[in-house]
Amino acid sequence: MRAPRIAVAVVTVGNRPAEVDALLESVAKQDVPPDRIVVVGNGCPLPDFARRLSLPGEVTAVELDENLGCPGGRNAALARLREFGDVDVVVDLDDDGLLVDPDVLRRVRDLYAADERLGIVGFRIADELGETQQRHVPRIGNSDPLRGGYVTGFLGGGHALRMAMLDEVGDWPAEFFFAHEETDLAWRAADAGWRILYAPELLLRHPKTSPARHAIYYRVNARNRVWLARRRLPLALVPVHLGVWVLLTLARNRSGAGLRAWFGGFVEGVREPAGERRPMRWRTVWRLTRLGRPPVV
Repeated sequence: MRAPRIAVAVVTVGNRPAEVDALLESVAKQDVPPDRIVVVGNGCPLPDFARRLSLPGEVTAVELDENLGCPGGRNAALARLREFGDVDVVVDLDDDGLLVDPDVLRRVRDLYAADERLGIVGFRIADELGETQQRHVPRIGNSDPLRGGYVTGFLGGGHALRMAMLDEVGDWPAEFFFAHEETDLAWRAADAGWRILYAPELLLRHPKTSPARHAIYYRVNARNRVWLARRRLPLALVPVHLGVWVLLTLARNRSGAGLRAWFGGFVEGVREPAGERRPMRWRTVWRLTRLGRPPVV
């Protein structure tokens, strides 16, 4: 079997030039170079990377007139890769991440070569001290971040996607802008019979952060949660999923302003169109449950 051809895609809003340079340099040090590198300027101009960095090949720069959010920016990278027509797997990396080990792309290539139904591979995210936050482990509860295996979701910060899977199930939900776009894609992939693998040996170093650092976090998080349920769950599970997350939000959030923004976003998600409704099949619900995360949590 021919080895899968790999592209690396990075989306940036232009506020981390040093971090993007360091990330691309870590890509250049991989023992298997990528076949394509695409950097998307999400509403910002991009520098001439080829003049400044020792990269294994040309960097394709895509400059968008406006910030389309993370999923919209990644869709722009996918559109350009489809124009080339010579990539089988795309590796998405956060613009402030870093590939510490030189064999990450080789391991990605080998995983996809060994399993033709492998759709998504999730990386392990760790900070400068080597710690992985529990919210970055794609399992419920206090799970060991070093335990790999098949799972129900993946992290946006570092992952790989098979292009054939995307051609079948569709690209990122651009209208989400930020939050839960990974779950929407993972549920569609699982419903189409693609496997999702958490591979902790694939490490992306990333600064320790909180998603609440984004001003829009609480509102968009709730709005997209409602949209996700309306789009992808069987009708009977929609109120169950949303009810569970209302209770979890009330239990976890002690900020009055945060709760007001969250419930404002929840109402927005109910009132505004959620987009295409393509609910997963009940056998997919059972499959996700057997993997340890029923789609109500």
